Amino acid sequence: MAPSQFDEKPEPGDLIEIFRGTYQHWAIYIGEGYVIHLAPPSEHAQAGAYSLMSVLYDRAIVKKEQLWDVVGDAPYTINNLLDHKYEPRPVRFILRDAHSLLGQELSYCVFRGNCEHFVTELRYGKAESRQVRKAVEAGLSVGIAAAFSVGVLVAASRLFGSENKEKRSTQ
Repeated sequence: MAPSQFDEKPEPGDLIEIFRGTYQHWAIYIGEGYVIHLAPPSEHAQAGAYSLMSVLYDRAIVKKEQLWDVVGDAPYTINNLLDHKYEPRPVRFILRDAHSLLGQELSYCVFRGNCEHFVTELRYGKAESRQVRKAVEAGLSVGIAAAFSVGVLVAASRLFGSENKEKRSTQ
């Protein structure tokens, strides 16, 4: 689901999922219209396809910005995606830790330390990224399907190839 506006008002500590087309950017709502997020140099509302360049960066800055400046015209939603799995940390600790990181340059890795890892660590004390997990699962599925296809082709070539050899050798 990717609505253009919140069905409900965000509360401090809520995770904001911003749909950028081929990926989602994540921020944590801190109140009064502001969010804190981990932003590689290419991540901004008007970046468009250029924001995909974030995979090339290994550092990102923790920023506090107006929600609307981060979202731009992209669809977004409140998505406290792991509330069913983990107990959210108390809001005062989420806000304290988020503010303590402001302006810091942190390691950035799409697979191990992206903006979603950043906000889930703040809210739950656990750094997780659902979009990375889905990408890995999709990659594994493609890899398994490819390996299966190659296996079928190898088996077929052995089966039919050896039969043709026998026919040729008897002629």
